[in-house]
Amino acid sequence: MPKSAFLRPLVLLSAAGLLLAGCASAPDTSTGPSPSESASANADYCARMVTNSGGLQDRSFNQSSWEGLQSAGEKYGIDVQAIVSKTETDVGPNVEQAVATGCQYVLTVGWELADATLAQATAHPDVHFSIVDEQVDAPNIKPIVFNTAEASYLAGYLAAGVSKTGIVATFGGDNQPPVTLFMDGFSDGIDQYNQVHGTTVKLLGWNKAKQDGEFTGDYEDTTKGKAKAQAFLDAGADVILPVAGQVGEGAAAAVVDAGGAASLIWVDNDGFETLPAEFRPIVLTSVLKNTQDAVISIVGGDIDGVFDNSAFIGTLKNGGVEIAPFHDRADLVSTELAGEIDQLRQQIIDGAIVVTSPSTPSSN
Repeated sequence: MPKSAFLRPLVLLSAAGLLLAGCASAPDTSTGPSPSESASANADYCARMVTNSGGLQDRSFNQSSWEGLQSAGEKYGIDVQAIVSKTETDVGPNVEQAVATGCQYVLTVGWELADATLAQATAHPDVHFSIVDEQVDAPNIKPIVFNTAEASYLAGYLAAGVSKTGIVATFGGDNQPPVTLFMDGFSDGIDQYNQVHGTTVKLLGWNKAKQDGEFTGDYEDTTKGKAKAQAFLDAGADVILPVAGQVGEGAAAAVVDAGGAASLIWVDNDGFETLPAEFRPIVLTSVLKNTQDAVISIVGGDIDGVFDNSAFIGTLKNGGVEIAPFHDRADLVSTELAGEIDQLRQQIIDGAIVVTSPSTPSSN
């Protein structure tokens, strides 16, 4: 697939802000970039981010969102800092803490923060909020969501095309729309491949019609991911898509321990770039969310006085979602298969193919 079809590499983490754990105290700005250091006309503007309990370097949407906010800090010369939630009980106090800093913009990440974000937005109507991967309706909240089903459709087609056993699999952290949206698109892509090629590639772990499948119940316990993946491998699956944050690393470990013949599809960011080195050779592709550009754009607009509560929805058409390069697994992807995926991408962009899901995000 031509390189131009992919999103640019993820922005590397830099020391653009202070990482705080939990909610024990107010943010200490002494080690982060101060407004005076920014030397910018935006010196009186600042932004804060609150993670979910997956942690800042989750190789998922916390990390991508933070990279976006760091880039906004560098681009616009503003003070940006992150408050890290260690447990789910931290999220409410941490969002309150972020607002208490007096910053004009607060970015929260994940559906677990929906209630806390809405509560603080209601109590502080002059503060602007965004929440990643969840739709919350309030005049001062701009959701950042992604139609990952579109990119997952391409990933499902790819998985079916490279499978030697005719069995592929997926599992999620839990049964929530941002998770099942990936799984729905993946399922439809496999079905499309079967229809085009007259094959019967089977999907384990998800039934789109029933909206039910395999879930680990959290996003942190890698042993659960390893157990799920091992069961799939034992059943003959040779491509696995974990939609479970850090739990997916357990799936990667299972594939490596089994000899590395099977492939892994990562989500949110390019797993080949972000996973530990021992897992990178098994990454077939990743279903990407371009959270970084969305955050940069929204913060820039807010600084310029342009902010509304209509959801940003990332799609293949606007570059908000994509699949990553095939990296070390490129030899598994024939020229014909890559060409078919390119055609499917364009058909989705043109509207000739509409990928549907009960979890498809909509504008407010």
